[in-house]
Parts: sequence; structure tokens; C-alpha cells
Amino acid sequence: MKDIRIRILRAVCWLLTAGAMMASAGCGTRNSSADEGDAGDARIVHQGQTDYLVLGGNIPGLRWAPVRMVEIPGTLEASGLINYDPKRVASIVSRVQGRIEDVRMGLWDSVKKGDPIVQLYSPDYMTAEAEYLQAVATSRDEKSPVAPGLEGMTDALAVAAKQKLTLLGMSAEDLLTLKAPEPTIWMRAPIGGTVLDDKVVRGSAVNPGDVLFTLGVLDEVWLTADIYEEDAPRLAVGQKLEAKVAAFPGETFKGMISNISPDINPDTHALQVRSKIENPGAKLKPRMLASVTIYTKPGAALGVPQEALTFDTDGYYAFIKSDQGRIARRKVEVASSNDKGFVRVRLGMKAGETIAVSETIQLNALWHRALGEGN
Repeated sequence: MKDIRIRILRAVCWLLTAGAMMASAGCGTRNSSADEGDAGDARIVHQGQTDYLVLGGNIPGLRWAPVRMVEIPGTLEASGLINYDPKRVASIVSRVQGRIEDVRMGLWDSVKKGDPIVQLYSPDYMTAEAEYLQAVATSRDEKSPVAPGLEGMTDALAVAAKQKLTLLGMSAEDLLTLKAPEPTIWMRAPIGGTVLDDKVVRGSAVNPGDVLFTLGVLDEVWLTADIYEEDAPRLAVGQKLEAKVAAFPGETFKGMISNISPDINPDTHALQVRSKIENPGAKLKPRMLASVTIYTKPGAALGVPQEALTFDTDGYYAFIKSDQGRIARRKVEVASSNDKGFVRVRLGMKAGETIAVSETIQLNALWHRALGEGN
């Protein structure tokens, strides 16, 4: 009985050992056919300057389609920025060395053209006013002796003295009422509008060239929008556009293209268009962001299904199949999408190339896994 038990134990051990060897051999066996293999065995191969993904087998649900041209509507969608119209902005600048004596207006106040804004003190004003009053008095005094050949000189001196005061900032209205030299004058608003910037403090010193106030008119503003360079042929001065801002979601602000930039931004590959926008109630504020719709002619562009792109860290990627069946992972730059599920592609592919239009997330994972294994 003891011998029988020993023989049974030896037989069981042999069977277990043989089974383990067969299982080990089966695990190490790989069918050479890619169709029957495991897609998880993907590897990276290098060819020239390009890395390619080679699958170990099929990926269920993976589909391929050619890149093609798609119709785009007769509108261009862009982002824009509201800003002042520089032709409707003016600054009050000190033209003398002196100090601020008085201030009547402050930031965001509304002013009318000619309103006194800031009073400046400077001995330069008194000197210039004295010269002007003397020249005017001499010009009007017909009994004053005039050297031969200098007739009319006094009139010229009066005109020059008047021009000097004007250049120093005195208004024509103040010149008419000037009776005696004073060391101060009121700087007046050159335009009617809103005080956009206020840099003055009563009693502070000023120097020639210092900007004291900035005034602007906001009943019209500028809108600038960035347009991709491939859409440049579709643009024209006079095209109508509409703008919307987050602050007033139910309102549309209308305008038309007045200028198109003559050059392309080398960093964004975009050009700018500019439009004057009516701004009732001054609702649009400078530096507001706007979504812009430009009405233009229809066109065509490269388009791929949204499912063909996967986002990874720094941008969108697509998977392009080569003639040898290898797969390249390529970064692409997109412009916009339409209601049919197509995404416009600006850079990264060309018409006729074959791309994956499904399972791109799995392809992206296999790509990273293959790189991580050092294949």
C-alpha cells in the first residue's frame, strides 16, 4: 500500500510539472498574424525624422477615413477686443514747468468742450502774457514811432505773442478776456467726452510733456478681431459684422469692416480687421472681449470629424496611416467646428491623407505605452 501511494504521488507531480511547462510554452507563443495578435503589443519604429506606431493586432471599432474639403458657411467667427477710437481721444498735456493750482474734474467725469479742467501755475505764463499785451498795445498805438522799413512789425509781434500763448495752452476765449499778466491759466477740455485718465494732484509739480488728463468719446468704439490668414481672401472693407459681449448677452452691436491690416502676425498667423461699432449708452467698455460674426462669402476648408482628434497636454493630435500601414501621430492646429460635426484644420495635415476617425483615445494610450516601454 505504501508503494502504491508513492507511485500515485509521483504521477501527480509529473502531471503538474508537465502542465506548467505546457502553459509556459503556450504563454510564450505569439501568432505572427497581426489580425490575430494583441493590439497592446504596439511598438514605435523610426523612419527618417518620423516616429510610427505599429500595432500588434486589430483594435475593435477602429475606423479610417480620408481628409477632405468641407463647405464652410458665409460667416466668419472670431474673437475681438473693444477699444477706444484714437481719433476720438485727446490728452491735456503740460507745456510748461510749474505746479497744479486747482482741479475741477476727476476720473470718469463727463465734460463738455471748453470746460476748465485744471489750473496751472507757472512764471512762463506771466512772461508770455506780458509780451502779448505789450505787443497788442504797441500795435494799436498809431502814435508810436516806427523806424523806417519796420512798418507792420508790431502787428507781426502781436501775432507771434498770441501764438506763443496758444502753444502754451491758453484758449482763444481766455485770450479775448486777458487784461493783465497772471501766473496761472486754466487748461480746458479740447473735446467733450469722459475723463478716462487722471494723473494730477493739487500742489504737485509738473514738467513740459507731462500728460495730465485723457478724455475720450465713447458713443463709437473700435472693435479689432483676429482672422486666420487662410480666410484673408474672404474679407473686404465694408462687410457687415455683429459683436456680442458677456456683459449684455441679449444684445447685438452692429458695425462694418473699416480697415484690414496689411500684414500677418508671425506668431499667430492671423491678420486683424477693425470696425467702428455704435455704442449707445456707452455699454461697450474698452478692453471688453467680444465674439464677432463677419458676414462674408462661403468657402471651403480642410475638415475632419471631431472624433478624429484627441487632446493631449499641449494641443490636438491626429493619427495618420502611411502606405505601409504604419501610424504617425501628428499635432494639428484647428480653427473652428461646424454644426455637422466637422472641425476645420489649419495646419498638420492635407487633403487625401488617411486618418483614424474613431478610437483615437486608445491609439493615443498605445502610443504613450509604446514610448514608455522604450520600443
